[in-house]
Amino acid sequence: MAVLSDTDILSLIAKGSLKIEGFDEKNLTPNGYDVSIEEVWIPSSDTRTREGMARVPGGAWFVVATKEYLVLPADVIGEIWIRTSWVRKGILSSFGVIDAGFNGNLTFSAFNASQEEAGLPIGERFAQVVFSELRSPAEKTYKERSGNYFGQRGVTLEPSADQKN
Repeated sequence: MAVLSDTDILSLIAKGSLKIEGFDEKNLTPNGYDVSIEEVWIPSSDTRTREGMARVPGGAWFVVATKEYLVLPADVIGEIWIRTSWVRKGILSSFGVIDAGFNGNLTFSAFNASQEEAGLPIGERFAQVVFSELRSPAEKTYKERSGNYFGQRGVTLEPSADQKN
């Protein structure tokens, strides 16, 4: 696998094989793309914030949905990394791989490990997606293998009804 540079990412977008709905060139990094906050949900208070500032209490679990809707081709995956500016404020999150062929917004589970309230501005960059090209296209893409969250929009914690077994 080879990590894609900003030049590679822009080339794939221009060809139409990689799509980032809500793309903003200022979110492009030398080796990835920063996805931004569209919505924050704090389950303990059932608070959803879609504009302004989400205020997450210290010690609270919360969920972030991205503004960007990604469409990955069969030969590209994405690795998700939290931006270190959030880690420095005590925000912890678990990230993984976006499978080849994935379509949808991203949903992140996070925790404010700080004792202080954390302000998360809607529209702020939250995580970086580092794209890598597979040596060959996947025989079966995400939708065909599991597709539990294929086409998701907004905060999504459960697979879509048509994807549940």
